[in-house]
Amino acid sequence: MDPRTPVIVGVGQAQQRPVDPADALEPIALLERAAHTADSDAQASILDTVDTIAVVSIVSWPYPDPGAVLARRLGLRGLRRTMTTTVGGNSPQLLVNTVAPMIERGDADVVLLGGAECMHTRWNARREPKSWLAWSTSTDPPCPVVIGDDRPGNSDYELAHGAAAPVQVYPLLETARRASTGRSVDAHQVALSELWSRFSTVAATNPHAWSREARTPEEIRTVTADNRMVVFPYPKRMCANIAVDQAAALLLCSYEAARAAGVSEDRLVFPRSSADAHDHYFFTERERLDASPAIALAGRAALDGAGIGIDDVARFDLYSCFPVAVEIALDALGLAGPPGDERPLTVTGGLGFAGGPVNNYPTHAIATMVGACREDPGSVGFVSALGWYSTKHSVGCYSTTPPTTGFARTDPARTQAAVDATPRREPAGPYTGPATLEASSVGFDRDGTPSAATVSVLTPDGRRALAMTRDAPTLAGLTTEPWEGRSVQVHTDGTTNVLRP
Repeated sequence: MDPRTPVIVGVGQAQQRPVDPADALEPIALLERAAHTADSDAQASILDTVDTIAVVSIVSWPYPDPGAVLARRLGLRGLRRTMTTTVGGNSPQLLVNTVAPMIERGDADVVLLGGAECMHTRWNARREPKSWLAWSTSTDPPCPVVIGDDRPGNSDYELAHGAAAPVQVYPLLETARRASTGRSVDAHQVALSELWSRFSTVAATNPHAWSREARTPEEIRTVTADNRMVVFPYPKRMCANIAVDQAAALLLCSYEAARAAGVSEDRLVFPRSSADAHDHYFFTERERLDASPAIALAGRAALDGAGIGIDDVARFDLYSCFPVAVEIALDALGLAGPPGDERPLTVTGGLGFAGGPVNNYPTHAIATMVGACREDPGSVGFVSALGWYSTKHSVGCYSTTPPTTGFARTDPARTQAAVDATPRREPAGPYTGPATLEASSVGFDRDGTPSAATVSVLTPDGRRALAMTRDAPTLAGLTTEPWEGRSVQVHTDGTTNVLRP
């Protein structure tokens, strides 16, 4: 084997549930705990030799350079560089895709990669009686190496029409998906709940999951006091849960560094291949809301790089912020999914049950995938990660079997050029006239009353327009009947489009 072959030798996960927020570890301290766990998992002392720290962007507490803070806490003396990321759930896999070639080239030898969030504590501290969090501050200059695309996820046009956050945008993708399946509203809710019930069952067996209760499909789709409708068609149990305190860390190094440290062969899991791409960046530009050419092209590239086909993958962890993210990935990868294909679609239980620590969930997925590969030597695991609205994508293949020709990262410029060549739509901007309703997202107040909707419509010339409505009968109809394909009228005041009742 090439001595520079990159390999994962240790993984660690940590979480906390303090009764008093004042007793909580801050995010970087929780990540420190996960790093020590990863060192113990390697069953050899390798943490002290880390020369590169790559930390996923932390949202719950500001650190100008989180890697520098972590290095001081760990007492690392041989540190050469720190790295961090832009916003996006693709970031952990993107970091693996970035540092593995660095190890191959000799630019890095031992890399600590991870992230942490303490949103559970931050939110609890704001409740009465409020708690003061005496967490650390840092005067470090900003991290000099930032990986990822830093563009905002929404266009001004999307923001002006209430499509400003994942919980508002993903329902648009979901209802477009519902239309493509031809399901009724009720039948689609049943299908989503059955898929998510499978994910909760996996979380129930995951010792690192935030919620370890297997939920029935009825418990997931039925709206109750503790499962309120958030944005139709998603009740709370179909949404990612970012209110968690979780950290995860990976130790990657060259094969020769692993052998020099005394890491045994049964601990080694190799990143085999990877690829990255983004779909047409703003969702209003995409030809279809329920499809991802980027996942299809990046997935195929990663499989080709590993020298395998989709049928050779033993298990997947498909990014699962909302059900439609999994559905889109299944279609893009050519997977039937359950009940026809029983291969696992998650190894953790997903962001709704295992936990969705903002940008860092895929670090937990990779850490758990490493354990699954160790338990099934020779098998291949596939991890997909995404950012924004099924926008930015990074994928990777993992196995205890090393790659025969080194780690294969498909040139991102190649996959991106292929995505950019796929059809796109022009956003219509301010629009008055007839249209065909394509998708809807209906927000609910906490008392269970629908409050406002954002809809996507297609104009007669094929452009996509967004519009809003607060008309009560229309809101009720959008949550009980499939309006996709219905002829509607849109009016604009020059800035915002309104769906006319």
